[in-house]
Amino acid sequence: MNKSIEYYLSKGFDKKSAEYFSSGRKRVVSVVPNVDFTLTLGFDNGEKRLYDVSPLIKSGTVFECIMKIEDFCRVYIDSTHSIAWDIDPTIDSEKVWSNKVDLSSDTCYMDSVPIC
Repeated sequence: MNKSIEYYLSKGFDKKSAEYFSSGRKRVVSVVPNVDFTLTLGFDNGEKRLYDVSPLIKSGTVFECIMKIEDFCRVYIDSTHSIAWDIDPTIDSEKVWSNKVDLSSDTCYMDSVPIC
C-alpha cells in the first residue's frame, strides 16, 4: 500500500519526490539511446519518457566513461532495473560491481519528461 504525499513530505522529501513515491514506484523496462545523449525509456506503467543524460557527462565524474557516443550507446537495464553502462565492456559487471555506472529507475522517472 502506498503512503500519502503528506507522509513523504513529513519525512523530508521534496514535493516532486513525495508525489512520485506516493503514486507508486516505476521500473524501467526498455531503453533506447539517442545520438543527442538522451534515453528513450519505457516504464512498467506503460509510459514512455525522455531522459537527458548530457548534464551528467563531464570530465572527472563517474560518467566520463560515456562521453563518446559509441560508449553511451552501450546502455542496458541491469538486474535491479537500473539504467547502466559498463566502464570496461569486457568485464562482467555482475561479478565486478565497480565496473558499472548506473541510474536508478526512480531517478530516471523523476528527472525525465513524458513523450507525447
